[in-house]
Amino acid sequence: MRRPGRTSRPTPGVFLSSRSEPRHAAGRRSVKCRAMTDLAAALHRIFGFEDFRPGQEAVVRDVLAGKDVLALMPTGGGKSLCFQLPAVLKPGLSIVVSPLIALMQDQVRLLEDNGVAATYINSTLRSDEIQRRLAAAMRGEYKLIYLAPERLLLGEFLEGPLQRLSVDPGISAFVIDEAHCVSEWGHDFRPEYRQLSTLRRRYPQIPLLAFTATATARVRVDIAAQLALRDPARHLSSFNRPNLFYRVRPKSKGTYTELLAQARAGGAGIVYCLSRRRVEELATQLQGDGIAALPYHAGLDAAIRRDNQEAFIRDNAQVMVATIAFGMGINKPDVRWVSHYDLPRSLEGYYQESGRAGRDGDPAQCTLYFGLGDIRTAEFLIQQKLDPDSGDPLEDEQRIARQQLRQVLSYAESTECRRAIQLRYFDETFQGPCGACDNCCEPRTQRDCTVESKQLLSCIARLAQRSERFGAAHIIDILRGSRSERIVSRGHDTLSVYGIGSKWRVPEWRDLIRALLHQGLVAETQDGYPVLLLNAASWEVLRDQRTVRISEAPAKAPAKGRAALPTSSLGASVEGRELFETLRALRKRLADAQGMPPYVIFHDATLREIAERRPVTLGEFAGIRGVGEAKLARYGEEFVAVVREHAS
Repeated sequence: MRRPGRTSRPTPGVFLSSRSEPRHAAGRRSVKCRAMTDLAAALHRIFGFEDFRPGQEAVVRDVLAGKDVLALMPTGGGKSLCFQLPAVLKPGLSIVVSPLIALMQDQVRLLEDNGVAATYINSTLRSDEIQRRLAAAMRGEYKLIYLAPERLLLGEFLEGPLQRLSVDPGISAFVIDEAHCVSEWGHDFRPEYRQLSTLRRRYPQIPLLAFTATATARVRVDIAAQLALRDPARHLSSFNRPNLFYRVRPKSKGTYTELLAQARAGGAGIVYCLSRRRVEELATQLQGDGIAALPYHAGLDAAIRRDNQEAFIRDNAQVMVATIAFGMGINKPDVRWVSHYDLPRSLEGYYQESGRAGRDGDPAQCTLYFGLGDIRTAEFLIQQKLDPDSGDPLEDEQRIARQQLRQVLSYAESTECRRAIQLRYFDETFQGPCGACDNCCEPRTQRDCTVESKQLLSCIARLAQRSERFGAAHIIDILRGSRSERIVSRGHDTLSVYGIGSKWRVPEWRDLIRALLHQGLVAETQDGYPVLLLNAASWEVLRDQRTVRISEAPAKAPAKGRAALPTSSLGASVEGRELFETLRALRKRLADAQGMPPYVIFHDATLREIAERRPVTLGEFAGIRGVGEAKLARYGEEFVAVVREHAS
């Protein structure tokens, strides 16, 4: 029986086109797939892409070679394809560990629509349905199966279904998606991920593949150690998302008006807030102003959260107002803007949350609203980090959280390229200007601060000669000639640099230190005790091998409203835009009939290409990016018919 809204044309099997297909037929196809040395042909046949995105092919080849893999690819970089394509081409079953139900369901929907046999097992299913899916997996009817770590690690599952699957049809790989969850240094640590090393001990011959979109160098080391990866092939893509425009705006009485204008300008958007109360108030206010907005936070009933999330990804709601509980695993590619109405908790969290915009590669805007009241709210939340048994403060957690807060404040107040600041956090060097952030696009004057920089770096060096290390506040006190007991008792008033910076006020020195950190000219420890250290670039400044120039904040605040965004390639003609909207309407109708988000059928980029190239035959339609064999058979006739009708 075909699903409503789909054409009656039969779907050619990509690997296992039908769950009832005889196993010997599947075997013949698997041999055929394994024999394919032309990965580009397989990529087009299954996913409809003519070529790989940067970095994908190297990962795919290492997975096909049976290596352990640690791959870090930014949101929107196509990391899922790096394990999905090999899963189809290799014999056996790939088991994907995924932390969220929404992520599992979304990935399986996308795979099924591309003709790939995949399924998930989670708590939303009845026990008889779980048993039915496991039985089908043991008959070799799936190429990928998604599981939560909690279920996978159950003793009864390890000893029963998993053991049987390892024998027949065989497990081709264990995929650990969102692998940063394994590290306590990551922004989304999940203790159950730590236990996944059990898989290596029980099945040492099966490759382990770890994928994540965000991980510092420390987290990457922790992932490899915790999962017991064996000499993994390491793939580190750039964290840069060039299609995202970053800006920071002062929070004021006009902030809501700006946000409302952003929503009315169109496009799906996410608004992040720190508190549940703010989420509810803002969602209600937007609704009252005619915006289809919904709330999402942990205090809502699970069914309401699920319904609101589904409404958003199916384009039945334009805006989701949420706490950080929302977003991980959401694959909606066409989010055009993300606004943080309150300060994010960490710079890594901000990168992850703002990165939910523009996953399709089209221009998108990321706005952070910043006010002094946010600092008080953040400090209150930090103080809530208490031991659940004794009620005593968790001092280590609070200390690290305060350092993370300082990093966010530093980002918000900086005059340096915002993209460069984010990338440096992940140990990636980026030479601005980026041309896509407020600091780079708004006119700034620069001043030479080489002398003051040498004074500050010299102070750090003099302390290091005494085997002493201090943070910014203490160093500023030395430079300004403070007579505090802390300075005098340590003899720091006898240093040659004591008092040489008395002409500068404390805020000026703090601005300089912030700029030096962002430019990589001084280092800071990351253990919650922010101590300043010299690095190789520091010595270049001290030896007069490089100058230091600091951007000054604009004398006049930028005009309210939306910052300029890069232009998209949407059809320039009225006729092209009309066809694009007609195609969007068809996509929405087909998606609603099948109970799935529109982007599962085609991304906006595919619709734009259809509107621009206007294919009138199935052969021409097959040449559109994102149209594989399964989608050609399933949707080709209806989309081509719309193009023909529009042309006539």
